[in-house]
Amino acid sequence: MATSGLQHVAAMYAGVVAPPLIVGAAIGLSGTDLTFLTGACLFTAGLATFLQTLGIWKIGARLPFVNGVTFAGVAPMTAIVASAEDKSDALPMIFGAVIVAGLLGFLAAPVFCKAVRYFPPVVTGTVITLIGVSLLPVAFNWAQGPNPAAQDYGSATNLTLAGVTLLLVLLLRRFTRGFVKQVAVLFGLIAGTLIAIPFGVTDFAPVTKAAVVGFPTPFHFGAPQFHIAAILSMCVVMVVSMTESTADMLALGEIVERPADERTIAAGLRADTLGSALSPVFNGFMCSAFAQNIGLVAMTRIRSRFVVAVGGGFLVLMGLCPMAASLIAVVPRPVLGGAGVVLFGSVAASGIQTLVRAGLERDNNVLIVAVSLAVGIIPITAPDFYHAFPDTAKIVLDSGISTGCVTAVLLNLVFNHLGRSRDASDVTHPMESGEELAPVH
Repeated sequence: MATSGLQHVAAMYAGVVAPPLIVGAAIGLSGTDLTFLTGACLFTAGLATFLQTLGIWKIGARLPFVNGVTFAGVAPMTAIVASAEDKSDALPMIFGAVIVAGLLGFLAAPVFCKAVRYFPPVVTGTVITLIGVSLLPVAFNWAQGPNPAAQDYGSATNLTLAGVTLLLVLLLRRFTRGFVKQVAVLFGLIAGTLIAIPFGVTDFAPVTKAAVVGFPTPFHFGAPQFHIAAILSMCVVMVVSMTESTADMLALGEIVERPADERTIAAGLRADTLGSALSPVFNGFMCSAFAQNIGLVAMTRIRSRFVVAVGGGFLVLMGLCPMAASLIAVVPRPVLGGAGVVLFGSVAASGIQTLVRAGLERDNNVLIVAVSLAVGIIPITAPDFYHAFPDTAKIVLDSGISTGCVTAVLLNLVFNHLGRSRDASDVTHPMESGEELAPVH
């Protein structure tokens, strides 16, 4: 049980620590604060996993789900950071927005589980693809180095380290199997860090300065601040997160031969949203189910939710050990960049896999995907596109995930719902393509 639980942690560890690294780097946190933020995200991921697997009252799907920081919130959070005049206010603004979004999501869970027909694969696939595409520039910047003003930024050494790390991950994925294959990204980070030592770009100071035992002090970075634009942005992320979790629960229910009914989905969404609302208290971010662990359940055939709960226990222990959390701060940015290409690219590929089920042979769905992707990619390809808009509006507009999600939902309503006749058998859910929807004759 312990080794199987640890394997779940290894499979999702890189995904949990990447968001605090991205947001912390955008704020310019010190190594000590970055270690604290990373540990807090590990700790809150463990708590959210407990809620989902063990459950209390009507909270928790009681399925072998691992919960952690969702990638969907990274782009909106960095937009919030960019809009903050004082960077010290950025995390309190994010925490306040996540708390409100989490509480609203908790209240909406019983209704949302009935509204999943408005989030078919054409919507969820588009959004997941945008998440990956939006994060890829982060990996490319990491590959060049930690400081754009430094002389070695984008140097041959940094790019070579990134390339070697990427190559190592690919080789591990191609020529290994089982546990090693599942944790190829983690092993690639370790090997890349060791290779980087002779080049003098590996800094072990965060580990030497970190305490062995610590606790994520509540509101360490300041009391939460509540700004309307930031809250709206994170509410959009919450909708995306709840949609992903619903699809994940439906998929996992089939794998463990316990199909997720409406009650299970509602309970699972309550766990996601309550975990997200509590997470900022301990300096963590919005939490959601990790899809890669569903693949691990399918591969190992170990379907016990208590095994995953043990994995949550490991996450809590790592969060309570700053020295363990600081290890990720040792990894050089170019090494992270090489692994990030695989990590973030896999998210985009996952979205494309979902779009395969979206019925793209239908012209309407092609239009939905085309326009939504175009709108979502605007902040990446034309960062100054919304420069004339107020700063509060830019918090939402500068997040391609938020604008792309809203566009996809609205277009799906216009093309696939309004003016169409349907009965209960016509309602699609996130795991079905919806080809059966036909116009009224």
